Amino acid sequence: MPEVNILAGYPKPTEPRFVGRNMRTINHRLVAVERGEHFFDGDRNFGYGGFNYDGRWLPIADRIVKHYGLKDSSRVLHLNCEKGFLLNDLKQVKPSLEIFGTENSDYAIKHAMDEVKNSIKKVSTIELPFPDNYFNFVIGLSYVYTYSLPDAVKALKEINRVGTGNSFITLATYETESEYFLFKDWTLLGTLILKKEEWISVMEHAGYEGDYYFIGADSLNLKRRV
Repeated sequence: MPEVNILAGYPKPTEPRFVGRNMRTINHRLVAVERGEHFFDGDRNFGYGGFNYDGRWLPIADRIVKHYGLKDSSRVLHLNCEKGFLLNDLKQVKPSLEIFGTENSDYAIKHAMDEVKNSIKKVSTIELPFPDNYFNFVIGLSYVYTYSLPDAVKALKEINRVGTGNSFITLATYETESEYFLFKDWTLLGTLILKKEEWISVMEHAGYEGDYYFIGADSLNLKRRV
């Protein structure tokens, strides 16, 4: 269960992302929780502010294939895969991969890339409809920490169940009170923001065996608007 930065090379924000207590309100979060048009392609305070393919996942897809030794017939599962950008780039890097994606957003599935749309299914990530040990690699970005603690444990157990040991997730963390509130005021869907040692305890409790990487105010370049 090592910490690994598979996302190295993903473009980091060069300009500070300024956070204010009244920028993303409960009303923004209520809209975002639907993960519809406003979240993906609406105003920035509701979500991405326009979620479009630009090829930025290609080097990460290449790193995934090499790091996890994926073969021609390997099965890959991307949990909460949104519009399928990473799935598409994995197929670009290694066309013989058997790819699968899960999503709970009808909007994201409808607007997914044509090349991978048929590989994305609307299912729960805490009750996956796949056999035990089915996937050679499972990846879940920025979704485990959107759950309550009990459901986060279930999600981690499901990753273990359907995979063969190779997996990667990202988790929201903080070190100081200032970092905690910066991330809390920025995130629209994150509800489980824990210290690193707390996340390690959660993963051990769930028996999670894969890799992970922590994200927080520093990696997102969040700054408090004064």
